[in-house]
Amino acid sequence: MAQTVSLAATPRDKTGKGAARQARFAKQVPAVLYGHGRPTQPLMVDALSLEKALTGVEPASTLIELTVDGKMSRTLIREIQRHPIRPDIIHVDFYEIHAHEKITLEVPVHLVGTPDGVRNAGGVLDQVLREVKIEVLPEHIPDRVELDVTNLKIGDSLHVRDLSIPNAVILNGPDLTIATVVPPRAEEVAAPTPEAATEVAEPELIRKVREGEEGEEGEGEAPTEGGAKAPKAEKTEKAEKPKGKEGKES
Repeated sequence: MAQTVSLAATPRDKTGKGAARQARFAKQVPAVLYGHGRPTQPLMVDALSLEKALTGVEPASTLIELTVDGKMSRTLIREIQRHPIRPDIIHVDFYEIHAHEKITLEVPVHLVGTPDGVRNAGGVLDQVLREVKIEVLPEHIPDRVELDVTNLKIGDSLHVRDLSIPNAVILNGPDLTIATVVPPRAEEVAAPTPEAATEVAEPELIRKVREGEEGEEGEGEAPTEGGAKAPKAEKTEKAEKPKGKEGKES
């Protein structure tokens, strides 16, 4: 059975973005109550009380006994808006329900057990579908739906048709996959070390030799084995003959 929590709210006279900001500044959460043809009623809920009421429960399948001006209404939360950066709740939609009317809602699917393919073959359990949509009377709303995956081997799957929810009609297609066990993921291949990587030769700089300028490599140089050119011989200065006292050659 779904859990039930109690919450108090106060009417909200002003609407719009400015009024909503003022409410949040005062630690109040803007909210609305609607359903069964009643006009939408703007409300405010204490932020701390709301967070406390929703702690440890599934908001989508939890019955909220909402009291406004001394009158209690049984409701479900249809939408919760949170701040894009902080976890703060910034708006809530409450939908009034009647005990004798069936309602449509989504309930979470919880997987139970460790699959055989995970324990004994190193497989990975992948949950594809986390919620199922059902039609049910308020008194039969389940808190969640459990599905045993203990016997799943690698390649096995469980589908919507494998669920059993008493007193409820499942609206999802029966062939939708809920959970499957896939083979172990291949280990990533380590990147080659710099020493093992193939060295790439830098491109050779080629320029046009100016007239009268000796090229960096002689024209007549013969290539060595492998295509590389022989090293260029070093230049030497011509030795001068020793001179006499008069500067004559001796």
